[in-house]
Amino acid sequence: MGKTIVRCSWCEGSDDYVAYHDREWGRAVTDDTRLFEKICLEGFQSGLAWITVLRKRDA
Repeated sequence: MGKTIVRCSWCEGSDDYVAYHDREWGRAVTDDTRLFEKICLEGFQSGLAWITVLRKRDA
C-alpha cells in the first residue's frame, strides 16, 4: 500500500507547484546558500506570480 501525499489546494494544477510543495514547502533551510537563494527569490518575486519565479530560477 503506497503512502498518500496530502497537498495544499494552492499547488493543484501545476507540476512546478506540486514539486515545490513536495520538496521545499514548509521545510527548514539549514544551508546558508539555499537560505540566501530563498531570500533573494522572495525579493525578486515582488509583482510576479510565484510560478514565474519557480520556472525561471534554474535558468
